[in-house]
Amino acid sequence: MKHAPDFLSQEHDPRDPNPWLAMYLDRSTPIDDEVKRAWLADSSSRSRQVILPFVRPFARTLIVLFQVLKFVTPRKLAFSRTLHRLLAWGMQNFIRPEANWLILRHFHVGSQVLAFIGANSPAPVETSPLTPQRIGDVRDDLFLVHDLNLYNFVIRLNRALHAAGRELEHVAEPDFSMIAQPGLRLEDMPDGRFNFLDLQSSIELFTPIYQLLLTDDDFWRATNSLQLDETIGLYAATILDARSHLVLLNNRHPLVPMSTLRAGFRLTLHGLSTEMLHKVLFDRRAAQEAAQAALFAAGG
Repeated sequence: MKHAPDFLSQEHDPRDPNPWLAMYLDRSTPIDDEVKRAWLADSSSRSRQVILPFVRPFARTLIVLFQVLKFVTPRKLAFSRTLHRLLAWGMQNFIRPEANWLILRHFHVGSQVLAFIGANSPAPVETSPLTPQRIGDVRDDLFLVHDLNLYNFVIRLNRALHAAGRELEHVAEPDFSMIAQPGLRLEDMPDGRFNFLDLQSSIELFTPIYQLLLTDDDFWRATNSLQLDETIGLYAATILDARSHLVLLNNRHPLVPMSTLRAGFRLTLHGLSTEMLHKVLFDRRAAQEAAQAALFAAGG
């Protein structure tokens, strides 16, 4: 990071402990250390503390108003390219470096998680990885394609399993070859004088814009894809035989669609749970490689 978060540079006062420092030092949940620093630096920013409480009710009001507007406009009217150009412009000019880094990183780690499940299924399924290297890549309908990829993966995986008469099962030696740290650097993110907006405020503001410029079907699919977190978590947990990690999932149940009003908050949870699952897989890969190295050394 360009500079350490404030909670890391401040001296600890037992009479006034810093809650962000406590969360950073806690190691009870799996998450990459650099991701955790960026996440907490963004969460502890003045933008989130001051702007988010005003942005959230405003954005949710817009969602309701735009939903009414959708009833009197053509249902298939969409401006996906305009939407993604607007999102890229907002990210480039107004969003904090940590938030932009976490957003771009999400496409990478999400793609790796799906590739892991697809490769370790008894009926292997190919995936369509999204690996944006710069904010400009968002213009290529990246957010919309991300949602489509998730639903298409679930459909293809389960059709393949059904056709083969198989189910996902524990794999003793999983293939972790696709799990790696994305080649994105926080210091490469834009950091101008107006790049102040935190991740959650940005998501809350983007959500009604997403709704306005896409069809009802696209918006509904996007918001309810968040409830597939538990589905994807179950897939990975079955392969790893590690269902205890599902306790951290909050976007459920996939068979009970939730209101779109809380989509911004749930999207934040989605990003965090994806990072945690990626960390579990990354650590499992490291442990597997260490065990293989030790076995090779003993044999040699």
